[in-house]
Amino acid sequence: MRTVNRVYELPGTPVEVPDPDEPVRTLIPRYFARYEEQHDLRVRRPVRVLSVQDAGERLLVVTDGGESYLARALVGATGTWTKPFWPSYPGTESFAGRQLHTQGFTGAEDFRGQRVVVVGGGISAVQHLLEIAPVATTLWVTRRPPLWREGPFDARRGHDAVALVEERARAGLPPQSVVSVTGLPLDDRYRAGIESGVLRRFPVFTRVSRDAVVWEPSSVLGPGAGDAPPGATLTQGGVEWPADTILWATGFRSALDHLAPLRLRERGGGVLMDGTTVVRDPRVQLVGYGPSASTIGANRAGRDAVRGVAAVLDGRAPSMTAASAT
Repeated sequence: MRTVNRVYELPGTPVEVPDPDEPVRTLIPRYFARYEEQHDLRVRRPVRVLSVQDAGERLLVVTDGGESYLARALVGATGTWTKPFWPSYPGTESFAGRQLHTQGFTGAEDFRGQRVVVVGGGISAVQHLLEIAPVATTLWVTRRPPLWREGPFDARRGHDAVALVEERARAGLPPQSVVSVTGLPLDDRYRAGIESGVLRRFPVFTRVSRDAVVWEPSSVLGPGAGDAPPGATLTQGGVEWPADTILWATGFRSALDHLAPLRLRERGGGVLMDGTTVVRDPRVQLVGYGPSASTIGANRAGRDAVRGVAAVLDGRAPSMTAASAT
């Protein structure tokens, strides 16, 4: 919990003061369970949705248990966690070591004594590096240099960051990560990581061999290219850094496959949004898509989604005909 930006309180249920060493995966479910109990929310689980289909005036929600439900409105809060993004580089399929994504990260002890390549330019990557470095030899690679942000991340900066991400959603383009516009907060912990060399970034490798990541010499040696990573060697195949594990901290994509029958995506590949309302089908609210896929935008998005559902139930939402024309 010490590295979490902030946990926003749900109405009427204060967030307990967390033990900074407690994993997020235990505190958050406990908090949500307490909220459900206090407010007598009768949540049915587990129900796995296979698809959501247009059934005229209503939406047909089909589950893997053979049951289906008709709904006048739907809030999609599936986020991104179930769709980790794995980049493709030549040779990754032949790598003899371990490859895992942030989604599968459980702790630094799994990497003790290893040589670990962390790929990615976001907060997850730098947090992984700082956690793993005391027990392993680490190397940080990204496609672009990290954007470090000086000064406090106040409400105005948060608002501006959400607005930039929201612009893409309003244009029907795939959303980018919030950190791509906020940058990385340059606090004392990260400064210490930079000074120690743990957070020294190198260009992403060109390919992967059986037991190493490999760069073309021109990308890490010579004028304008900087230096090769410590411990790398120049061979006939290129500049090689022996690796036991590649940890892909490369983000996630929106988990919207179950909504495919509704054909919500635009030509640009994204879902055209008005706040949390899907323009092509105002019966659908998306929370955790675009600007609301962060702790910065999620609180406001929850309120917007409630208003959107209320508009559908009260008959105030745009008609499907008007939405299609738009």
